[in-house]
Amino acid sequence: MRHTTLVVPGFHGSGPAHWQSWFESQVLEARRVRRIDWEAPILARWAGAVRQEIDGTHGPVWLVAHSFGCLAAVVAAADRPERIAGALLVAPADPGRFTPLGLADGGSPRDTLLPWLPQSALPFPSIVVASTNDPWVKLGTAAYWADSWASRLVDVGPQGHINTESGHGPWPRGLALYQALLATQEGLPLGSLEEKDGPTRRGRQGVLARLRHHTRDSWGFPTGSNH
Repeated sequence: MRHTTLVVPGFHGSGPAHWQSWFESQVLEARRVRRIDWEAPILARWAGAVRQEIDGTHGPVWLVAHSFGCLAAVVAAADRPERIAGALLVAPADPGRFTPLGLADGGSPRDTLLPWLPQSALPFPSIVVASTNDPWVKLGTAAYWADSWASRLVDVGPQGHINTESGHGPWPRGLALYQALLATQEGLPLGSLEEKDGPTRRGRQGVLARLRHHTRDSWGFPTGSNH
């Protein structure tokens, strides 16, 4: 069955030398999520853009996310669980370092993204890849979220943020992990729920809808916008 691999970069995006860009050249039906301001890590807007991309595809969707993009990916997936075949979540950023309005400005902000992430097992197979010296998340924090989401945790050792700066352009090990993830669903009738029942619409009770409302109340901008 035809499927889509949706690439979700992190804060500042992923340039042409980044492993995510390399993935796009290696994986059939891979495409990058659009309509995101990579310099403004506002979770409601990012997750909304990811969800819109999911809605615009046919068949199952595989998520390949990095850093802050991992947070957006899991929030969007919570609204469309029947559309997601699996997720490779690489170096997920620490949600405690962000607020609904963007990057925290130091100190210990009370209004972090911690309450807005899924707190239980994801309803699809997933892998969390983490480094022991990632400046954006401690290994223990990544392990906590991997455990919460029932994800397989892969500790790659001292590999920084697993990005261009840490030498991760072409990344064969990451591609092998992605291929192993695909193999977990071989032979299963992915996409059948969508075809029979139509996509889930969580409306005002969904995590993303509640996050948008909270963000709007905190800052007062139109979170329904894709800008």
